[in-house]
Amino acid sequence: MPAPLSVIIPTLNAGDNLQACLTALMEGVETGLITELIVSDGGSLDETPKLADAWGAHIVAGPASRGGQLQRGCAAARGEWFLVLHADTILSAGWTKAVASHFATQKAGYFRLRFDRGGRVVATWANLRARLFGLPYGDQGLLISRALYARVGGYAEIPLMEDVAIARALKGQLIALDAVAVTSSEKYQKAGWVRRGTRNLWTLARYFAGVDVATLARQYRR
Repeated sequence: MPAPLSVIIPTLNAGDNLQACLTALMEGVETGLITELIVSDGGSLDETPKLADAWGAHIVAGPASRGGQLQRGCAAARGEWFLVLHADTILSAGWTKAVASHFATQKAGYFRLRFDRGGRVVATWANLRARLFGLPYGDQGLLISRALYARVGGYAEIPLMEDVAIARALKGQLIALDAVAVTSSEKYQKAGWVRRGTRNLWTLARYFAGVDVATLARQYRR
């Protein structure tokens, strides 16, 4: 049986993190789970494209926009299932068993979140938010069948909140996988855990209130 899984990773100057992310994915290659790796790059000026090429990735290039990059990456995918990951996320050992057992559900799945350094309170809140409100963020990954992805309309071509938008479209069809995604805490360490966490919540609240996504993206990245 052909390997069913296409892995899609959006990148923008992700050279410092991509190697570790891809190394963790080797478990899926060795078990025959992964059929292809797609790196959807937004114009990286570092070693990201060269590194992706060395790993045998299919590189899709286009403007930098998380939603647009994921839309292009998924459009290029050939597998019956998509696994969307951020470049600074490392899947824990044994993740392939959780993914393979999930295929029978036909629902979408996400990983439990943990940070590589600190952030236990933030991770606990993220996992609770995902479980109670069905809102996992992109750093928790997304496992989704091709059919379900098409049914909900896929990723919106927006610069921010693309993960929340698709999670809302998947309401009632998202379940936690029995595996952990370890994501980088670098952005939280630089900005401060409380400050960045508060900004994330405020941005989410404004998004739900209908504030234009382009405006949110400009203000979020200041």
